[in-house]
Amino acid sequence: MTPRVSQLIAALTSDGLAGGLRCLNAPIAHRYTGLFRLDQTVFRNLSLHDKEGQLRPEFLEEVPFQDSFCQFVVRDGAFCTEHSGDDGRLAGHKYQGVLLSYHGVPVLDDKGELYGTLCHFDAEQRSLPDEEFDFLQQAARTF
Repeated sequence: MTPRVSQLIAALTSDGLAGGLRCLNAPIAHRYTGLFRLDQTVFRNLSLHDKEGQLRPEFLEEVPFQDSFCQFVVRDGAFCTEHSGDDGRLAGHKYQGVLLSYHGVPVLDDKGELYGTLCHFDAEQRSLPDEEFDFLQQAARTF
């Protein structure tokens, strides 16, 4: 187990989901890090870390499957865009050019079934270094 994974587990143990998401978000530029649970036709936000400390926006409490970027994580196994406005894969999507950056990975339950998604996102254009994306994938196995 790497020191970063140990640190994440310690944050989850001491401060729950909020602490784990804060730990994941600390070294990156993205404003938000969130855990979303797939519940039939919607993604329900279980916890959200906001670097600015604001309350969770209402539109992020429940996001219809077809309106989410999380749907592409489900379809493709991961999804990354640094600038959704320039991303042809999102042509016609409700949040194209609104939510500019998104980096998400699947979260599986104890049976290996899809539980939801873990993601970093922002209304600003943001890149995510490869090592941070790799860590996001590792982190998804601890939630």
